[in-house]
Amino acid sequence: MIDDSRPIFLQIAELIENDIVDGALVEESQVPSTNEFAAFYRINPATAAKGVNRLVDDGILYKKRGIGMFVAAGARSRLLAQRRDDFFREYVQPMTREARKLGISTAQLTEMLHRTESTSDMTEGSVSR
Repeated sequence: MIDDSRPIFLQIAELIENDIVDGALVEESQVPSTNEFAAFYRINPATAAKGVNRLVDDGILYKKRGIGMFVAAGARSRLLAQRRDDFFREYVQPMTREARKLGISTAQLTEMLHRTESTSDMTEGSVSR
């Protein structure tokens, strides 16, 4: 799961964020220790700590002295808001710029999105059978 293309501490932070967004880690639940991350992913504990501390700095996790790290209240909603903003900036804005270049109207783009949604629903339905 860890790859060499990006800094490992960022990947550790993203793993924790994903668990929070997915609901695997809920507010006030304890996250694995930096030593557990280090042992599981075979990385330096200082690297794991750097990823965890980044989330502490961002207010996603907080420390209970002598006990460990815990998910902060409101962490999931903050992460969802941040990811929605990122999604808009990274996907929606470039898509609408390209649509404009191609002469695709907002109505046509909306219809394409609905068509994609319907197609993916049918594909998911056939996969699950």
